[in-house]
Amino acid sequence: MVEPIQKTLKQINHVIYGKPQQIKLAFCCLLARGHLLIEDVPGVGKTVLSHVLASSLGLNFNRVQFTSDLLPADILGSAIYEPASGSFRFHAGPIFNQVILADEINRATPKTQSALLEAMEEQQVSIEGKTRALPKPFFVIATQNPGNQIGTFPLPESQLDRFLMCMELGYPDAKAERRILAGENRRQLLGTLEPAIDSDTLLQLQQAVDQIHMSDALLDYVQAILSFSRSSPYYQIGLSPRAGLALVHAARAWALIHDRDHVLPEDIQQLLPYVAAHRLHSSSKMSASNRIEIVAPLTEVTIP
Repeated sequence: MVEPIQKTLKQINHVIYGKPQQIKLAFCCLLARGHLLIEDVPGVGKTVLSHVLASSLGLNFNRVQFTSDLLPADILGSAIYEPASGSFRFHAGPIFNQVILADEINRATPKTQSALLEAMEEQQVSIEGKTRALPKPFFVIATQNPGNQIGTFPLPESQLDRFLMCMELGYPDAKAERRILAGENRRQLLGTLEPAIDSDTLLQLQQAVDQIHMSDALLDYVQAILSFSRSSPYYQIGLSPRAGLALVHAARAWALIHDRDHVLPEDIQQLLPYVAAHRLHSSSKMSASNRIEIVAPLTEVTIP
């Protein structure tokens, strides 16, 4: 199972320079059947990462540019009356693709943001009184600008909780940035990419994640983290059971990426900031990078 994973990661790293950890996290999120939120300043490669993931996996891709005037129907689709047939015909929106890039999601109103809630949780949408299934695999990558920028709407807790992980890409290091400045246009490279694996193999990998062993002691560890977050004075609201499931699924996917059939405590500790930080709230507003700092006390929780 590890060979197609390594092949995919190698291809993505060929386009996205100097970000092996972030690429591995994004792929881990996909293997765990989760969704990814990337919070960072414009121009650091958030959109390119989404494109290269879809291209490397041979998945259908669509980008939705979130703006203040975007409507839910622009995402989900709508029924349009056709005079020739005298009936309404449903026209599917961009949500009916395998990979969706919700670009600058926090520039849309909360009403439009909420259009993704059912899709991200149930992998289906209810439109015009009918439930329609979404394709498999289904993966949402959302980007958002820092909340202190003009024209942004904060994501509500219910929306944040739908994202398995939240991370930053950050600026490239000097060596990677020099390659970007002197090298081939990365968007042109996208047109030359061939899928490293197909969607059937990806579905098999997602199923393999469920077979990764997680000991009772580690499940107790996750439960202790959840309990600590709910009783700790550091946080206004603790982690939900959904957050615990997200951490378990992410840890299993992380173990599979590293060619192991079992989860280690280090897997949970390494992934915890990316799974928990955006779900926790301290007494003051803070960016994603600062929110990770308040997760530090959670890592001190010991395995029972």
